[in-house]
Parts: sequence; structure tokens; C-alpha cells
Amino acid sequence: MRQNHVAKWILEITGVLLFLAVLFPFFIVVVSSAKSPFEITQNPLGLPEDWSNLYKNIFYIWTDQNIRYQSSFIASLAITAGSLLFLTVLSSQAAWVLVRTKTKLSNFIFVLFVAAMVIPFQIVMLPLVSWFRTIHDITGVKLLREYAGMFLAYVGFGCSLSIFMYHGFIKGIPKELEEAAQIDGYSDFQIFYKIVFPILNPIHVTVMILNGIWIWNDYLLPLLILGKGRALMTVPLAVSTFAGAYVKQWNLIMTAILMAMIPVVAAFLLAQKYIVKGMVAGSIK
Repeated sequence: MRQNHVAKWILEITGVLLFLAVLFPFFIVVVSSAKSPFEITQNPLGLPEDWSNLYKNIFYIWTDQNIRYQSSFIASLAITAGSLLFLTVLSSQAAWVLVRTKTKLSNFIFVLFVAAMVIPFQIVMLPLVSWFRTIHDITGVKLLREYAGMFLAYVGFGCSLSIFMYHGFIKGIPKELEEAAQIDGYSDFQIFYKIVFPILNPIHVTVMILNGIWIWNDYLLPLLILGKGRALMTVPLAVSTFAGAYVKQWNLIMTAILMAMIPVVAAFLLAQKYIVKGMVAGSIK
């Protein structure tokens, strides 16, 4: 009994230490957002002398036209929402077809999607930009510096994991539901969107949150496709404008990071029970 009691205390202390270690970066961001540049350099771990600096920094970042944080925030919202819409619709459709079409070809295609998850983005990032330029030269469709290029890239890189998650969930849906709808005269399109698609709500939320966090925080892909210092930028690109070659405005950098974190943290807290439910249901089924 004494050994179990000691082991329990060790686990609890370890859990508290891990919690503090995870929470520490958030603490640094919050307190640094309310400091002046002098305070950050002289006392980086201490509390700020005047918390009103936080509101001043937020107001400055949000209203300054040279920073263009408002337009970057709107662009990030549009890119994230549009990419998630395409990802959920197209990935769920593809997974449904792969599950219900039980052939060697469908199994091979599914294996290709799973294998694509292990390909590092750094290997394909330069060929991707070259391919986008080639498409523009051949078809006249502009993908670089445009929303369309971002949508296409995020759907391409995010569909592998999304299809994998949808595939596991759809296998647990009784096929008799679709057969009954087929007897009632439903087309394949109606069967999917009226019968299958609503059942996928738990996994929809899981896919959207996991991909949404990645898309919202991504820096490298928008840098390659949109470029830095242009009219169309995302929030991570706008945050990086505060870090120059010789001067780094740490108080503004931390404030901009805090402003970028709030939507993601809020969305995760609101949908965390659906995330766990979707992942557990998909793994069991």
C-alpha cells in the first residue's frame, strides 16, 4: 500500500511539472505582451509593471495600416475556412467511395493516401511552386499570390490524413442504411449527402480542428505561395514582419502571437469533446 501511495504521488508531481512546462510558453507570451521593450530585455520572466500596455499593443497592431494585421487576419480566416470546407467535403466523399468500392484498385489508392502522410513537405515545396508556375504558363490560371493556390495546396497536403480518419469512421456505418435509401430511389449523391454525411458530424469536427490548427499556424506554405510583405498575407506572415534584420520588436511580436493564438485556443476548447469522440469512434470502428 505504501509503495502504491508513493507511486501515486510521483505520478501526480510529474503531471504537475509537465503541465507547468507546457503552460510556461503561454505565460511568457502573455506577460511579454504587456511589457515595454526595455522590460522584456531587463526582466523577461517577471510580471509587467503596467498591464495596460497589453491593450495599447493590441490596439496599435490592429489599427496600424503599415502592419496590415486586420487584412492578414481576414485572409487567414478565409484561407482556413475555405480549405476546411474543401477538405471535409472532398475527403469524406473520397473515403466513402474507397470504403464502399471493395476492389484491389481502391485498396491500392487508399494505401497511396496513407503513404503520402509520411512524405515531408520540405521535399515537395520547391517542385510545388514550379508546378504552379507551369500551370499558369500553360492554362493562364494564376495560383501563386492567390487564394486558389492556397486552397489547392492545403487540400492536397491535408487530404491524406483526412481520408484516413474518414475511412476508419465510415467502415462502422451500416451499409443497410444506404441500401434502404437506394430502394427508396435515392441516387448516390443523395445517399451520401442525406444519409452518410450527417452521420459523420463527430469526425467532421475532428478533421476540421486538427487541420484548422495546422492551416492557421502554418508559415512556410503561405511564404512560398503568397510571399512576404505583399498585399495578401496570413497572420503568421504578418507576425514575422516585426522581426527585422537588426531590430526585433519583442513586445509587438508577443502581442501579435497572443492575438493569433486566441481563435485557435477558443475553437479547441469549444470542440475538444467532439475531437476525442471522433478519434475514439474512428479507431474503434
